[in-house]
Amino acid sequence: MTRTTHNTRTTTATPTPPGAWQALHIHYAANPQPLMTRCIGPLLAELTAEGLLAGHFFINYWLEGPHVRLRLRPSSEAVAEEVAGRAERAVTAFLRERPALYEVDSSGFLNEFYNTLFELEFPEDERGGFLDAGGRMRLRPNNTVSREPYEPEYGKYGGPAGVELAEWHFRHSSDLVIEAVRTMNLHLRTVRLGTSAQLMMVMAGTFLPGRAGLAEYLDRYHVFWQQAFSGTNFIGSDEYDRAYATMGPALGRRFDAVLGALAGQGTGTAAAGLAALPRFLRGWAEHCAELRDRATVLAARGDLVFRSWDGTADERVTDPAAALPLLLSPYMHMTNNRLHVTIRDEAYLSYVLGRALREADSR
Repeated sequence: MTRTTHNTRTTTATPTPPGAWQALHIHYAANPQPLMTRCIGPLLAELTAEGLLAGHFFINYWLEGPHVRLRLRPSSEAVAEEVAGRAERAVTAFLRERPALYEVDSSGFLNEFYNTLFELEFPEDERGGFLDAGGRMRLRPNNTVSREPYEPEYGKYGGPAGVELAEWHFRHSSDLVIEAVRTMNLHLRTVRLGTSAQLMMVMAGTFLPGRAGLAEYLDRYHVFWQQAFSGTNFIGSDEYDRAYATMGPALGRRFDAVLGALAGQGTGTAAAGLAALPRFLRGWAEHCAELRDRATVLAARGDLVFRSWDGTADERVTDPAAALPLLLSPYMHMTNNRLHVTIRDEAYLSYVLGRALREADSR
């Protein structure tokens, strides 16, 4: 009798790779908070619950008029068109039901503001595709949505590995902002700035734990925005001292409390320290710690490659102490962007936070 031997192998199914990132540009010249809570938030929750998304985030932008850039990554290429189509239909329905009534006209302040940003950010040889017949930045029609190419900023976030990390972080940041818009009175400027200040405290304090280095970083961050918009009236400091006199001491005490809560991160006392923070700050602190740790690993492995400040070369940054501040600035700025905090207010907040920290340490 012949014995037949059957060889059996255990096979593991290869995970389906996610689809390519998609981008929808939603031109909506109005406060974007209703768009967040009544359209984008429910859309993201629905697509995620059905297993159709592998990633998502949004930013606010000004090129060709104020708009929201919604980025979606389908869970597979097979569902890419379904994701894009459903998103497009949901946004179109919202714009039809609740259109923005304000139009950015060609002679108003906002148009002047956007044209100044355009001239500051885009070199003359890169402006052609965005100009109208009069040589000004063209404006897209209000209450419209369009599919656009997704263009990640590799130079700013450290190359492909850094962009992948940023996309992971941006999902959390976007979800946090959408929930804050839904549950907090962010339409009130004081609430919005107070929320922004605390998120900045937590993120900067997590990335740069030394108080002296943290104060120096906040000063540099403030100077960056001042210099970027020098010659314009978008960043002013005349009122800084007056405003700081009314809020500085309280802000300093709050900063001390936040830094005290963060001090135990990475030790056995971390949970007890973070418990002193409000729930939304506690979750943000935990996320920022993981983000910092992931960025540290990428730097140590040599996976972070940044574009030089003059745009002429790529620079591989392997020292986490150098890489973390490079990433902190765009991370922090984009969270403020999602909160709809203006550049002027962001410059102001970095000034008062740095000053509060310095004055607390000098006492």
